Amino acid sequence: MLDIGFTELLLIAVIALVVLGPERLPGAIRTTAYWVGKLRRSFQNAREELERELNVEDIKRQIHNENVMRELEKTKASLQESLNDPVNEHSKEAVDSESSHSEATPASKNSKGHSNNKPSAL
Repeated sequence: MLDIGFTELLLIAVIALVVLGPERLPGAIRTTAYWVGKLRRSFQNAREELERELNVEDIKRQIHNENVMRELEKTKASLQESLNDPVNEHSKEAVDSESSHSEATPASKNSKGHSNNKPSAL
């Protein structure tokens, strides 16, 4: 919250010791701790009341549910894609085999025709 490190606290303690003196320093620390605790409690209470008013838990739950649904949709899409890929590959292989078969058949006819024509030409 305040982001004060150990060295800053040590510096504040030394300055307080010099300014207040050793007799009044424990009372000043107690009073400061009391007010800091009271401020923290009041901020915590205000935060809890605000969260209750805004139904933060419902909003957090709704956001969590939306994230889960988004991940499920992604997983569903990837599963459908992976399921469709073998079908597409199988259909491509079938089309390729049909086209290669149809190309091979006229070529074999032509090669037979040429082979039949050559001997007659000689």
